[in-house]
Amino acid sequence: MSKTVFPLDRFQQAKTPFYYYDLDLLRQTINAALQAAGDYQIHYAIKANANPVLTDIICRHGLGIDAVSANEIRLAIKHGFKAENIVFAGVGKTDEEIDYALTAGIGCLNIESKEELEVVEQRAKALGLKAPVALRVNPEIEAHTHEYITTGLADNKFGIPMGMLDSLVDMCANSEHLSLKGLHFHIGSQVTAFDAYVLLCQLINNYNEHFLQKGITLENINLGGGLGIDYRDPDSNPVPRFKEFFDVIRQNLKPLPSQKVHFELGRSIVGQCGTLISRVVYVKSGVNKKFVILDGGFTELIRPALYQAVHLIQNLSNPDGELREYDVVGPICESTDTFLEKAMLPQTTRGDFYAIRSAGAYGESMSSHYNCRELKPTLYSE
Repeated sequence: MSKTVFPLDRFQQAKTPFYYYDLDLLRQTINAALQAAGDYQIHYAIKANANPVLTDIICRHGLGIDAVSANEIRLAIKHGFKAENIVFAGVGKTDEEIDYALTAGIGCLNIESKEELEVVEQRAKALGLKAPVALRVNPEIEAHTHEYITTGLADNKFGIPMGMLDSLVDMCANSEHLSLKGLHFHIGSQVTAFDAYVLLCQLINNYNEHFLQKGITLENINLGGGLGIDYRDPDSNPVPRFKEFFDVIRQNLKPLPSQKVHFELGRSIVGQCGTLISRVVYVKSGVNKKFVILDGGFTELIRPALYQAVHLIQNLSNPDGELREYDVVGPICESTDTFLEKAMLPQTTRGDFYAIRSAGAYGESMSSHYNCRELKPTLYSE
């Protein structure tokens, strides 16, 4: 796999901060995911990054979409994704969003609660439609990730408690306006220890056997997403461990002959192809430390402030300089606007270009206008 090369000559003409996307790496990543997935179906979790250039490429490779809002569904359809290949998740779907999803003809609504299922049934009846639904089960499996992005524990807001599942399956079977398409699971994000997926596969196998005994064959099984990326060394590992991930699933999941198996990958598809490029405004000498102050902050990349995430940071202007210790910070009027503390980086001067790597997922999509800031135009590798 190729290493991202940064065109400093182009950067000199651009206003910082901006996102730079390596489109060749994006294509390599998608192809690696599709090859490893085989017969499994991949839906791109568009919340990770809805940049139209990226989504156009993803669409041309034949992926579906995992959406969590009606606007994401609209955007996906606008960019060529087929409605029947879109699934709609989220714990707080409004009546308007449900109506739009049903009339657009999306493939499935992932249902998070008994209360939501009742509303979906009511809206489908009012529209004279039959709603395709999958029941999202909270599997109570620890994903060993950051507490803010775990989704499969009993105390999380996501999914249906396992003890309620049978009654909701029966509700679907007895309704003229609900069509049960399968079960949906998701245990968390940035998952790098695959033992959690072994447990999830075992749980799904048990559910398949349980419902078969009741005379119910589930058409689809959706294992969600969550596969992590290497934030510390993206050049050595530019493409996530798709083969290892899907091999674990194949070795442990026992789908029925007629079942389709789905995944909702987001971060692992776009995470490594994106880099936040920022320019050094000042190198400030403090009492006990030196600060590299960038013109980019948490308005462009909030993950370090929100999740205490660590991204590889590189001085592109002086990559081989003598190492010095710096705190790398942004210009926002908040002390949380810090990218990295006590970082050993090449000697830095005003005007140097800094690259904050592995920012393709939940970077641009979570950017804000706080302090009335605006993100500058994006650059691409071609």
